[in-house]
Amino acid sequence: MNERVHPPARLSWFVWGLGALFYFTGFYQRVAPAVLTDQLMRDFHIGAAALGNFSAFYFYSYVAMQIPTGLLADHWGPRKLLTAGSFIAALGTLFFAMAQDLAPANLGRLLIGGSVAVAWVSLMKLAVHWFPPRRFATVTGVALLCGVAGAVSAGVPLRLLLEEMGWRGIMYTMSLLSLGIGIAVWSMVRDDPSEKGYASFAPKIEAPPQTTVRHLLGGLARTFHYRNTLLLFLSQGAMTGTVLAFCGLWGVPYLGARYQLSPSTSAAITSGMMLAWALAGPLLGALSDGIGRRKLPYLAATITAALGWAAALYLPSLPLVSFVVIATLAAVASGALIVGFAFSKESVPAELAGTVSGICNMGSMSGPMVLQPAIGWMLDLQWEGTMQNGVRLYEASAYQWSFLLMVGWMMVAALLTLFTTETWCRQHSEDKKSRT
Repeated sequence: MNERVHPPARLSWFVWGLGALFYFTGFYQRVAPAVLTDQLMRDFHIGAAALGNFSAFYFYSYVAMQIPTGLLADHWGPRKLLTAGSFIAALGTLFFAMAQDLAPANLGRLLIGGSVAVAWVSLMKLAVHWFPPRRFATVTGVALLCGVAGAVSAGVPLRLLLEEMGWRGIMYTMSLLSLGIGIAVWSMVRDDPSEKGYASFAPKIEAPPQTTVRHLLGGLARTFHYRNTLLLFLSQGAMTGTVLAFCGLWGVPYLGARYQLSPSTSAAITSGMMLAWALAGPLLGALSDGIGRRKLPYLAATITAALGWAAALYLPSLPLVSFVVIATLAAVASGALIVGFAFSKESVPAELAGTVSGICNMGSMSGPMVLQPAIGWMLDLQWEGTMQNGVRLYEASAYQWSFLLMVGWMMVAALLTLFTTETWCRQHSEDKKSRT
């Protein structure tokens, strides 16, 4: 076969799509506890604080794996990394499904979060090798849609399956699915088209840069010499944390307490909000590109999100329809986290762009990692002792007090954004501007 011929599109999408399927399952695992709150609290005999901590175990390992994942992807390649991630995810899900108490369940959640953390970087590396550069943005958009589809499938579809299979049956099935994905990836995915006799789309590198621990730590330290790095790290946590704390865990029981909705109806609302959040990201990114500014749209988004969450959660006697519209608007505004990634990358010299992107992603995932257990802890402080079928019941007012953490962080994010330095959509050049 002529290696000067690039792979056919169907083969590229097939190879890449197997990795995207693993990314799909990662999003599913991320938000599944939102629909399983009652069952998990009853079966493990836990309250809101323990449940929030259980859900956050996913994010503990996910955040910790962000920077190592980049190094592993360069050293192992996406095929080995996706295969190992799928097998570990299968093992973690099996631990969760078999757990009779919280400790092994937490371990399973920890393994799941750390394993699926490799999916995004692996997908991006496959895209560089298997698709022409002009298609990279399209492939990235499809990847995000795959993730959102996984999150939506953990809403109403999961609730319907729950009634038929129980949560343990669902998790056993997910474990088998992850195992199957790992086998398929190892069998059919290749890091580069040249391994199947085709020409690669990846640019040729004369000599790959040497990466040492000292070099890595030096790069990390340098990124924080630039003012925007820390400010956006904290702001990105608010953007992601508010959406995933509400839609990914506490929104379903809150809507039941405030509006007496069924879990299925509540899950449909939170899934719709998450879908709007994900779809808004590329649109807000395009808007930022179009006007050639980062600070202005990002600041407007943080203010809109803070006011939106405050209005949806605290306006008295707010009809359900009005709540859904306002809360969805807040979620849409939070989609500006996509702008935050570009803003962060442009705030440092080009050689630090990869490092600061990892830091920015860590900031994003730190939001739900902190907010999910913190809200649970606040709920337990206000629990009045009411239980139903072995599950603690919390008043709507308890949720509103606890959600002050979300609104407060978003307000702080708006304040921090005021102190960021505009990049004008251009990569930073090495000078004293934008430094602390």
